[in-house]
Amino acid sequence: MLRPWLPALPIPEVGGVITKRKVLMSWSSGKDCALALNHLREAGDCRVAGLLTTMNETVARVSIHGSRREVLRAQADRLSLPLIEVPLPDPCGNEVYEARLGQALERARDDGVTAVAFGDIHLDDVRRYREGQLARIGMDAIFPIFGAGSRAVAEEQIRIGLRAVLTCVDSLRLPASFAGRWFDRKLLADLPPDVDPCGEEGEFHTLVTWAPGFSSPIPVIPGEAVQKGRFVYQDVLLRPSPRAAPGPRG
Repeated sequence: MLRPWLPALPIPEVGGVITKRKVLMSWSSGKDCALALNHLREAGDCRVAGLLTTMNETVARVSIHGSRREVLRAQADRLSLPLIEVPLPDPCGNEVYEARLGQALERARDDGVTAVAFGDIHLDDVRRYREGQLARIGMDAIFPIFGAGSRAVAEEQIRIGLRAVLTCVDSLRLPASFAGRWFDRKLLADLPPDVDPCGEEGEFHTLVTWAPGFSSPIPVIPGEAVQKGRFVYQDVLLRPSPRAAPGPRG
């Protein structure tokens, strides 16, 4: 069931015929963009044309979240959506970030994409930044779950059975032991009272292994946990497929 915070999108007409807007989903590999994508698809007034992800080109992982490329591609495969990767250097200054992302957005715009959707929940400064960035190249920013409140979003994610694991934890805001935990009611109950239930203030980031729209869950196993400065990263790997048992010898 759609929530009242889902915005209505203008439906353009081409030659007098109503057509759905072509939209990209800004995809971090985490739970909030997965929920936003689900609401966007259920609304039915746009066509999601692909997932847009910034990647650390040095280590082939999703920026900030640390998700491996092979897991990211497994997500796109299960959503049956093309994946647009934007490579970024490490470290990456804001000027380089905006230039490379802008180039990717311009190519998408030239291909008929008119808007990008985001999974942001309540940070007004982030929303204004995204709107300004897209407005400069003639595109719109869409926020399907903005204004819902983090608690309501978290409860919705759990209710619909979304599965996500914490892959990055800010150890100054949350104990390092939270890295690698599953996002569920037990985790919500264990969060310190000053931590946003969705990690909207950057306290933690997640990797989705199942959400509405996935053709099947992504089988994963935990890898190594590594601390880099204040952040603890929990590696998550695709579970290897079992080898077929050898047949009888003739």
